[in-house]
Amino acid sequence: MAKRKFSNPTWSDVKAVVVDIDQKQLLKLVADLYRFSKENQAFFHARFGVGEDPIGPYKKTIDECMHPDIYSNKPIQIAKAKKAISSYFKAVGDPLGVTELMVFFVECGNNFTVNYGDIDEGFYDSLNGMYRRAIQKVLSLPEEQRSVFRERLEKIMTFSSGIGWGYHDMISDDYYSAFPKEE
Repeated sequence: MAKRKFSNPTWSDVKAVVVDIDQKQLLKLVADLYRFSKENQAFFHARFGVGEDPIGPYKKTIDECMHPDIYSNKPIQIAKAKKAISSYFKAVGDPLGVTELMVFFVECGNNFTVNYGDIDEGFYDSLNGMYRRAIQKVLSLPEEQRSVFRERLEKIMTFSSGIGWGYHDMISDDYYSAFPKEE
């Protein structure tokens, strides 16, 4: 494989080289990428449905980021938790799995606040934004897949009572706008 120098290589440049490698080299490349990082491993497991729980590593990342161990002095990492959702989507594109991760994101953040007290406005803005996106995803799912997520979204809303920064009011409005009370 000849090495080429590019000032700003693009996927087209890489593709031009990869298209000419044989299956053995391609397999070695995939193996190298797999060994390179846990994130790549999670991607391959999710993409190919390998293992018992391909979504598990993404949930673990979200949990560690949105409900960190406060005794280890670990910070909340909203961007990293959001990236886990995006990475799962890129690996699989499964709307049900993405919905699961979005709802889980809010559950973790909500539980952190319930356990340790109010955070700040930016934290609640992120939770509310994800809650809204999760509602949109739930509403886009087939009817038979919605009820479990609807129940979880309602539970999040219920347990958010008493949380500051207008968070409870915002998610209550979002919930009841999407799922009006039946009279």
